[in-house]
This record gives sequence, structure tokens and C-alpha cells, in this order.
Amino acid sequence: MIKAETKKVIVVLIGALFNSIGLNLFLIPANVYSSGFTGVAQLLSSVLEEYTPFYLSTGILLLVLNIPVAFLGWIKVGKAFTLYSFLSVAATTIFLEIIPLESLSDDILLNAVFGGVILAVGVGITLKYGASTGGLDIIAMVLSRMKDKPVGTYFFLLNAIIIMAAGFLYGWEKALYTLVALYATTRVIDAIHTRHAKLTAMIVTKKADALKKAIHSKLVRGITTIPAKGAFTNEEKDMMVIVITRYELYDLERIIKEVDPNAFTNIVQTTGIFGFFRKD
Repeated sequence: MIKAETKKVIVVLIGALFNSIGLNLFLIPANVYSSGFTGVAQLLSSVLEEYTPFYLSTGILLLVLNIPVAFLGWIKVGKAFTLYSFLSVAATTIFLEIIPLESLSDDILLNAVFGGVILAVGVGITLKYGASTGGLDIIAMVLSRMKDKPVGTYFFLLNAIIIMAAGFLYGWEKALYTLVALYATTRVIDAIHTRHAKLTAMIVTKKADALKKAIHSKLVRGITTIPAKGAFTNEEKDMMVIVITRYELYDLERIIKEVDPNAFTNIVQTTGIFGFFRKD
């Protein structure tokens, strides 16, 4: 347990480092904006510097924006998830203050693509290990539970606002390059993790009872068990079907590896649910 949590903390810190490298060495110097609260922090930092006598760095603004969101997540989403997410934000803030703010290239397209990809690696590995980069992830989760709409809807709305604001303030060329960065980020995150709000896991195992007990001790999700038989071996097995959110995927993977490393698991996207699905 301690080993797994230590590994999770290390992964969150590495993810934060990648986020900071993508921002300070590529996106921020080129005035290309990231997605979510990071993009909002970038915009606010640029506006403060250009239109007021005050200046706050992207890292500090990112931390400030996430403080009220962390309280919301603590109450509505879950203590462990929120704690790791805030650790990611705090580490990103520290790394953004340490890493020098300088451009490695004068080509804005290279900055948009490489910045988006490096940022996505940080976000993707953080999500893969059951945490998030905070901000919009937590807000989207709370809103999606209240309205039962996909989290992608809320990501799209905020990112659209960021792109429009970038266009109005700094020219539509910057907005178009921001779109390029967002596309690169989305594609890489999808390759590392999944952005689907709900997933269905089909687990074929010979240790169904032990696996059910372990899953129910960690996740509050219903499980349907179906008798199954191997077509080649004719072995009697069980297939367990469970619907989860993407944030529970890491915990489910860890439980399966601990209880039955030989289990065959198929994870598929769930496009809709009819009937009861616990939202809390």
C-alpha cells in the first residue's frame, strides 16, 4: 500500500514537471495557451502584465484559482483524489517558478506542437495513476454529476472561451495556434489515458469471489457476474461486468493485478447508461 502511494506521488510530481516544461519553455513564451485552468492562468497573467501595473506569474495564479476548487473537490468528489490533484497543482506552481521562462524556438508552430505534446504527457500520466491536474477536472466532475452530462462538454466550453479571449486580445493567429496546441494535447492524452467519462470493464477470471470482495472494498460500484467458459481450454470461469468513471480506472487496474494477475480485462467506452449509476 505504501509502495503504491509513493509511486503515485512520484508520478504526480513527474507529471507536474512535464507540465511546467511545456509551459515555460514552449507555450508561455509564444503566447500560445493551454487548456483548462492552466490556460485561464496564462491569460490572466498576460492581461495583468499588459493592462495593469501588477504582475502575477502563471504558476501563482494557477495555485490561487485551484484553492476554492480544492475545497469543492474535497466535499463533492473525494478526499484522496482532491489531495493528489492539489499536490499536482502545487508542484506545477513550484516548478514553474524554478524553470526559466525562455523560448527554445522562434517558430510558433513548433512551440504550439511540442508544448502541447509535453504538457499532454504530464497530464496523461497523472490521470493514468488516478489523480488529475486539478481545476477544470474537478469542476467538470461535480457538474457532470449534477447534470449527468459528459465532462467533455465542460472542457469544450471553457477551452472555447480561452480560444476566443486569446483571439480578441492577441490576434486570431494566436487563437489558431492555441487550437493546434489543444489538438496535440488531446491526441496525446487519449493515447496515454482516456477522456471518456464512463467506462465498462469486462473481467474474465477464475477468482471472481475474491475479486468482487476486493473491488467492493475500494469502489462503490455494482458488478454483474456471468458464467463463462474458455473456448480453447474449456475451463469454467466468470465474467464480471462493471461500469466505472475514468478516475476509478487506476484503482480497478491495481485491484485486478493484486488479486488475479492472470485475469483478462477488456475496457470499453460507455456512451450511455439507463438505470441507476451512483454519481457520488
